Amino acid sequence: MAADVTPVPTRWVGPLRLSGDVTGEQKVPLATYETPLWPSVGRGARLSRLVDDGIRVTVVDERMTRSSLFIAQTAADAAAAARAIAARFDELAATVSARSRHARLIDVHTEIVGNLLFVRFALTTGDASGHNMATLAAEALMELVLAWHPELDYGSISGNYCSDKKATAVNGILGRGRNVVAEILVPEHLVHDQLRSTAARIVDLNVRKNLVGSTIAGALRSANAHYANMLLAFYLATGQDAANIVEGSQGISYAEVRGDGDLYFSCTLPNLIVGTVGNGKDLPFVDAVLEQLGCRAETEPGANARRLAALIAATVLCGELSLLAAQTNQGELMTSHLLLERRTAAGR
Repeated sequence: MAADVTPVPTRWVGPLRLSGDVTGEQKVPLATYETPLWPSVGRGARLSRLVDDGIRVTVVDERMTRSSLFIAQTAADAAAAARAIAARFDELAATVSARSRHARLIDVHTEIVGNLLFVRFALTTGDASGHNMATLAAEALMELVLAWHPELDYGSISGNYCSDKKATAVNGILGRGRNVVAEILVPEHLVHDQLRSTAARIVDLNVRKNLVGSTIAGALRSANAHYANMLLAFYLATGQDAANIVEGSQGISYAEVRGDGDLYFSCTLPNLIVGTVGNGKDLPFVDAVLEQLGCRAETEPGANARRLAALIAATVLCGELSLLAAQTNQGELMTSHLLLERRTAAGR
């Protein structure tokens, strides 16, 4: 007998008003058991509709990586091989293009530890998140490198310098996934009326909590309040690999007071690993959601995934700003949670 399946509670929030690389207004789906997340993101979405340009989103970069591990006899052998591999980039790129319709090699980085040679291949992968595409490319590239350098031995198809589903520095420095910045400029009166705070108080809290607090906690290239909440809810609603919120939630919230009390607020998410094709994306409910998000358009490869990443970053900004504003007022966060969760429970 098939087990009963209970879907994760899902609600469409918004719409969000967007400008930059994505324009217009768009509702977004959030699948979560943390029901206060819906009105919190909703408050940020409402604020975006009151601002002329809404939330401006910029897709800075996109790539997927796989790091292969080779074993040399000595560090000198590994270093020589690394130089030779870098010098033959065009041949590596041609090998990838010949094997795949969508994968394109764009960068190679090497690291040497003792006699171990780590080669990090970076590729664009169209509208796919690219995990499997990058692994298939790395297999072909490893075969080529081992043929060029019989002095090297196979170590592993993945040497953890990628780095997949782990909180590391390398992804933020060299890039993995879609790198997206979402930003908003909120006039002083809206900060007061909609967020019940001031720009100065939000800026101070962001420095003291997100920057200083995260630093003393030992955060790794990360300074935010709760990116993971919005990411998981969005990932579950759109058929993404939810484990990628590990590196996806590594991001930085930044705020400034501008003019006579206006608030500039931004969320930078350098490691958004998302796609609109691939595993899980053909499920009926996922397909319907992506269609409603405008991520099923027949356009250039990668455009749908970039749109999805931009929508996710804007959603993160809505929830992040709403939470920070609430925490500038003593007692507001807990009062809101209790009120919203009791209301939800009473409605069941």
